[in-house]
Amino acid sequence: MKSNIMNLKNRPLTQMFALTGTLALLTACSTEASTTTASSDGTTTEATVASTLVSDSSYSESNSTAISFSDQTITVDGSGAAADGSILTITQPGTYILSGTLSEGQVRVETVDEADVQIVLDEAAITNSTGAAIYVKSANSTTITLAEGTTNTLSDGETYTFEDSEDEPDATLFSKSDLILNGTGTLVIEANYAHAIKGKDDVTIAEGTYDITSVGDAIKGSDSLFISSGTFSIDAGGDGLQSTNEEEGKGTLTIESGTFAITAASDGIQAATDFQILGGDFTITTGGGSANSSTASTAWGTWGAPAEEATTTTTEESSSAKGLKATGSLAISGGTFVLDTSDDSIHTNDTIQITGGDFTIASGDDGIHADNTLTIDDGTININQSYEGIEATEITLSGGDITLTSSDDGVNTAGGNDSSAVSGRPGENTFTSTAEGAGLLTINGGTLVVNASGDGLDSNGSIEMNDGTVIVNGPTDSMNGTLDYDSTFNINGGTLIGVGSSGMAMSPSSTSTQSFLFTSSIPLAADEAIQITGPDGEVILTFEASTTAQSLVFSSPDLVNGSAYTITTGGTVSGDSATGLYEDPSFSGGASTVEVSATTEASGGQMGGMPSGGFAK
Repeated sequence: MKSNIMNLKNRPLTQMFALTGTLALLTACSTEASTTTASSDGTTTEATVASTLVSDSSYSESNSTAISFSDQTITVDGSGAAADGSILTITQPGTYILSGTLSEGQVRVETVDEADVQIVLDEAAITNSTGAAIYVKSANSTTITLAEGTTNTLSDGETYTFEDSEDEPDATLFSKSDLILNGTGTLVIEANYAHAIKGKDDVTIAEGTYDITSVGDAIKGSDSLFISSGTFSIDAGGDGLQSTNEEEGKGTLTIESGTFAITAASDGIQAATDFQILGGDFTITTGGGSANSSTASTAWGTWGAPAEEATTTTTEESSSAKGLKATGSLAISGGTFVLDTSDDSIHTNDTIQITGGDFTIASGDDGIHADNTLTIDDGTININQSYEGIEATEITLSGGDITLTSSDDGVNTAGGNDSSAVSGRPGENTFTSTAEGAGLLTINGGTLVVNASGDGLDSNGSIEMNDGTVIVNGPTDSMNGTLDYDSTFNINGGTLIGVGSSGMAMSPSSTSTQSFLFTSSIPLAADEAIQITGPDGEVILTFEASTTAQSLVFSSPDLVNGSAYTITTGGTVSGDSATGLYEDPSFSGGASTVEVSATTEASGGQMGGMPSGGFAK
């Protein structure tokens, strides 16, 4: 039985979505298919991968071999398998139904390489105190089917005895060939030596309920890990889910749907190359959670791996407690995510594309980080705690609703103009380039609300805003600014509101095509309202700030270049607003006014601190 596991390495993310959609259509047909995939340079290649994706968990009892366990006794009714004491060895292709309790023993699969084996766990409990409970040594593929309505248990001991000086198997369920898990039953795994489930080739999970406690990683697939559905409760001393092969075309991790509750000492879900999520419900806590922050805990960065892996675990592997992590591209098109992470909540060494999903993030480091490019087209993203909220060398925001709180910069490209993201702090990330002028933030749509203690929008290069709504509250200290850019900030459309300190206040650039108001002489307390009125008294903006401020930058298509506008501060407003914007408010009070003219002429800067853009009354 063979089918296609797609090569997602270096594919454009839009093509990755199409490829995984193709994967979802595969069934348990015995066919070898040839699939055309497109590479990043636009060329196509023919990829035929001999793997098995089985969603059909049916089996015939009359055509199966029945195997029953009782303590350390094994009874075989049928052909293809034999017992030697408490060791069951399967040597022929076919279906084997396992039931009962094997208190000390092992199930082994040793067939010719072209053989496919199905093992049905039907209220089976297998314990091996000195090795893997199930060890697939040789086969084309092995399918573990969890019989409907059953609970099955696999467990091992803290010490393994290896054959012929090998260091494998090193998991409670270990396979050297393709491994498939399906069926609607439950599998409970207690992994006391290292890992719970590990496959040296492709690992595919079609369905089922998994309750895993592991001192190491919970589920590992070398060449790929593909999850179609299932319910997963994981407590891991290493990673929750992981793919490991860094070779081109391998090491991919794809999740179509499922429910995931993961507590991991290291990464929640990690892909060696490309990582894609199409849907699912994810609750992930890593490294002790966001309370174990890079800026608040002396224990930060000391996340450990199992002792037996300490000599072979790399620095990157042993010092990472990220939520969702990929070395290659990371694409998310849907799902619900609650991420509470000590390290970055979403991280890739390459590119991220988010086209949907509902995210609630608390990070001890960065909320979302990509070394290269980050694109957000849709979704609801709430980053309630972070060091830097969103950062990459290049960021494009085209849609979605984003709210973030950061102890340093809110949105940062290429290390930012002040390089706070690469200042030698614990957990700092890298960028494709931090050269002068590198970094681009492009805003084409959506809503972005930033509450920043550092710079609000910070670019080592340029900022381009063409549409959407951006609201920045902060900073309050004079060494940071609401806007901080090295080259230009061109505002050509959309609505921009920023309030913060005056010391480093900057306006958009003179190359902007949309007018803006800028002043650094307003007295504004936290939770006070601002109202901007036009020459004829018409209300242009009513906004309630969440921070104290002396500077204001505002741009809107409603502004007329050269016209004078009155900014009234110190007022109150009735009603509630998640963003601070009010469309039909009841504004009252107002202790101070400033008159400012709409312009496209830049003012302010890094040596700011002088009042500009109007006078107080």
